[in-house]
Amino acid sequence: MSDTRPVVRLRFVGFWDDFDTRDNFFTRLLAPRYRVEICEQPDFLIYAYVGRRRKDFLAHDCVRIFYTGENLPPDWNACDWAFTFEQTNHPRHFRLPLWALYLDPRDLLRSAAFDPLAALERKTRFCGFVVSNPLCRVRNDFFRKLSKYKPVDSGGRVLNTLGHRVADKRAFLADCKFTIAFENESHPGYTTEKVVEPMLVDSLPIYWGDPLIGRDFDTRSFVSAHDSGPCTGKWLDDLVERVVAIDRDPALHAAMLARPWLRNNRLPSCVDPAAILEQFKRIFETPIEPVARRRSLGRSLGLQRIPAELASIRRRIVRKYRKLTRNV
Repeated sequence: MSDTRPVVRLRFVGFWDDFDTRDNFFTRLLAPRYRVEICEQPDFLIYAYVGRRRKDFLAHDCVRIFYTGENLPPDWNACDWAFTFEQTNHPRHFRLPLWALYLDPRDLLRSAAFDPLAALERKTRFCGFVVSNPLCRVRNDFFRKLSKYKPVDSGGRVLNTLGHRVADKRAFLADCKFTIAFENESHPGYTTEKVVEPMLVDSLPIYWGDPLIGRDFDTRSFVSAHDSGPCTGKWLDDLVERVVAIDRDPALHAAMLARPWLRNNRLPSCVDPAAILEQFKRIFETPIEPVARRRSLGRSLGLQRIPAELASIRRRIVRKYRKLTRNV
């Protein structure tokens, strides 16, 4: 029987070092509908902007599809389509937050058979903390404040309390009633795996990062720092008090665990495989002149590189500032 799937010629560049160009989130998503050919001269380039090869996309003049899970907006002078975390109505953009690449989103749907009291009884630790990036001062400060109430078990590289780094993060968090699930930074729409990993093992996330997280998740099912408005003043102390109140009231804790993680216990469209696949169908079937082939003075002068370079400079400045101020 012949294979009737349309052929799509793809290439991936600029991703992290261990990214498998033939077996990844995108190839697995596309496989049921398309016969994907990974080649050197593609019709469509999916590129990220990380690591040593982050500028490799500039060598390709085909249709460029930008992807990022980090806090980096698309540069529309360099890409034709984009998948990012941004909350935007741009017609060639699709919101795809990083956490969708870490798990099957359907695993977050709450079953009617779930027993929150039984889940609580299995917990042997108060709170878990597994972090490798030391530069988020607000996250480190919260760890220290909450540790004054009860010891927080840190199994990562940052502020480690165990004397070793945990080999299996999810197994470690499964023993914890709470998990400090702070992002590296706060930005609307920027939601990574940090909030969903504890959800998978029924550890109540204490979350800070995306102030719009309530659009996808039911914030009544976890402790969101953004529920009380802007994170200013003594908000970290207030957040500690909220955690303490839940810890001292098992019935309240169980009631929160019983709620669905996702709003209305439904997949948000941004992580629905059918919706993502439909966006790729739109990309593959929309005839456009690739941005890389359009003639312009800015392109002739190489100005299309400036937004990416400015974003890189911004990230370096932020890292340096955090390093200088984290002990202040």
